[in-house]
Amino acid sequence: MSTKNTLSRELNVESEVIGRRIYIIRSQKVVLSTHLAELYGVKPKTLIQAVKRKASRFPPDFMFKLTKDEFDSLRSQIVTLEKGRGRYPKYPPFAFTEQGVAMLSSVLNSERAVQVNIAIMRAFVRLREILALHKDLARRIEALERKHADHDANIRVLFQTIREYLEAAPKKRRRIGFESDP
Repeated sequence: MSTKNTLSRELNVESEVIGRRIYIIRSQKVVLSTHLAELYGVKPKTLIQAVKRKASRFPPDFMFKLTKDEFDSLRSQIVTLEKGRGRYPKYPPFAFTEQGVAMLSSVLNSERAVQVNIAIMRAFVRLREILALHKDLARRIEALERKHADHDANIRVLFQTIREYLEAAPKKRRRIGFESDP
């Protein structure tokens, strides 16, 4: 069995893991450098060094460094970013947008990098599809709520009219027919 097929199978299994590692930071979908390094099978420091050597390929909309506040916020959400002497990064990681991840394949020139990038691109596409589906569902729910709000208002008016009719004191009517004397 070829290494390429084994790697593809591994990445298909990891696609769920990749999807969970896409975060929304600064209103952008990103993957952290620490997670990318793990997927590529390199140390985070090695990944960042390779990126810095080709810095011109990574403008700010492709990659940015997290602020301390963003990093601290992620520590509370991501177990792998716990505090601990020598166990976890003490400096904020870099965040790579979809375009930045695509550019990484040209910097990390290996078969694994290419296969990982393909898996990550598929995860980004799936995420976009899911978000689009959620937006469509939200729009449909709003439309139904508006539609039913109109119906609810009409039903309320109908019930109010019925109540008013029932609450109105009936006028004494003269009986029709003959009266008999007692």
